[in-house]
Amino acid sequence: MTDPSRQADTPESRARAWLRSSGLPPSTRLAPLAGDASDRRFVRVVPPGAPSRVLVVHDGPIDPETLPLIRVAELFRRLPVRVPVIHGADAALGIVVVEDLGDTMLEDAVATLPDDERSARYREAVEIVATIQSGGRRLAGSDAGPFDLAFDVVKLMQELDFFVEHFVVGFRRHSLTEPARRALGEEFRALASDMADEPRVLCHRDFHSRNLMVHEGRLHVIDFQDARMGPDTYDLVSLLRDAYVALDVDEVDRLITHYENVAGVRAGARLRQRFARTTVQRALKALGTFGFQIAVRGNPRYRDAVPRTLGYAREAIRQDPDRRRLGDLLAPVLAEAPS
Repeated sequence: MTDPSRQADTPESRARAWLRSSGLPPSTRLAPLAGDASDRRFVRVVPPGAPSRVLVVHDGPIDPETLPLIRVAELFRRLPVRVPVIHGADAALGIVVVEDLGDTMLEDAVATLPDDERSARYREAVEIVATIQSGGRRLAGSDAGPFDLAFDVVKLMQELDFFVEHFVVGFRRHSLTEPARRALGEEFRALASDMADEPRVLCHRDFHSRNLMVHEGRLHVIDFQDARMGPDTYDLVSLLRDAYVALDVDEVDRLITHYENVAGVRAGARLRQRFARTTVQRALKALGTFGFQIAVRGNPRYRDAVPRTLGYAREAIRQDPDRRRLGDLLAPVLAEAPS
């Protein structure tokens, strides 16, 4: 028999429990918000005549002293990068109370902007990438957490294996022979080793248009709790090869050049080669997430992102001479998805 107390332990019930203990008036409204690909849930708290807040509801109790959401927020403010203010936490309920940045994601904002304003927004985002990297170099060693985590071979291979399980097999229903699996494993390990050998900088890890909010005229960063060390191209690829917003090739090249200027990087063709290589891994990782969300979670929100991400993967593999065998092995599953 199901435990009635477990039935009642939902994100919504815990948000209501937080509200009862908050001292806010009974007329305060709770409004669920669209979530991300994690197990967290988000609830907007709208008190009468007072600023709204957002509750980040985790799937169980938390330790505010060690919670990455809180620790990385503090670190990012020191970089400095604009992130939502943390207003408090309830450890037992698994809730963190954060500033409400509104509903305008970069994805939404650029959809209606003229070209020059759209480009300005993206230059601002590229400058945030450079700030994360330079601030990370300045603060490295001053705080654990992101500086102790990295896109090493193990982490990159976990993401590529997830792609095989949840996109190749789970979503595309493509069967793999044992020799094909071994060959893929060899190619994945070569890709992961090449990326892991690059000098590491601080990365947001999921720096795309749905994690950049336009608030009070400036971009603010959210969903930063998984920050870690990795290649300098990682956040650039997340932004410029975004599953949710398409940028043309010329604009991508201009924005990479802008990154070189603001970050003081003079890598030219080599940077673009590494950008293509990172795009391969990042696109496959994203496809694994989309496959899991669609096929396992039954979440259709990510279905429209699949065709664009497949295109990124195919293009980047063509641009990287070292990925030719990988391209041959993945050709059946990187073909355009059936409608």
